[in-house]
Amino acid sequence: MISRSLLRQSLSNCSRSQPLKHTFSSTLSSRTSSPRPLSIPPTRRLTARCYSSKPESATEDSSREATPAAEGTQEEDPVKRELENKNQEIIELKDKYLRSVADFRNLQDRTKREMNSARDFAISRFAKDLLESIDNLDRALDTVPKEKLGKEESNKDLANLYDGLKMTETILMQTLKKHGLERFDPSPQAERFDPNLHEATFMTKMEDKEDGTVFMTQQKGFLLNGRVVRAAKVGVVKNS
Repeated sequence: MISRSLLRQSLSNCSRSQPLKHTFSSTLSSRTSSPRPLSIPPTRRLTARCYSSKPESATEDSSREATPAAEGTQEEDPVKRELENKNQEIIELKDKYLRSVADFRNLQDRTKREMNSARDFAISRFAKDLLESIDNLDRALDTVPKEKLGKEESNKDLANLYDGLKMTETILMQTLKKHGLERFDPSPQAERFDPNLHEATFMTKMEDKEDGTVFMTQQKGFLLNGRVVRAAKVGVVKNS
């Protein structure tokens, strides 16, 4: 009995395994008999991709920081413009200050020169009025003959008068020289004619003298601190 049951079970198992074997063999034969072609995917375009070495969180933080910086620069533009305007205003004010300082210094120098000139030539009008008196005193001394001055016994009074006038003239000229007024006579040194200092009243021919020199003085000249108050009236040699 037991053997029969075992035989039946083995037969049933064999019957079950045969369809599976058939199906496997059929599928295998179908694959080997008609091979399917390989499907090759279409070629993809090669594109360059840039990969960041920073993590995604760092790039997001940098993008977030970039947008406020751009906004900050836009907000700083008026401030920068105002700063440039202030710098330009400072440059203009500095230039005006330097110009005003230069003008003030020029004014100081000009005022100083004018004060010195006024001080040096304050007596110019007084000196011009005094020149006639000096000329008259000089003429009075020239009218006294030199030969009569040597005879002290006969012309003692005349000699004393002459000495007194001469002393007066000497003291007067020393006093005027202290204030810048000086008298000059070009004829004794036979100076050459200078139109800035001399006034030629006449010209004559003289063989023994150089052409263009002063040989006679009709009226002596005067200088006040280097400025001509009155030119000397002279006679000039002209041989040519």
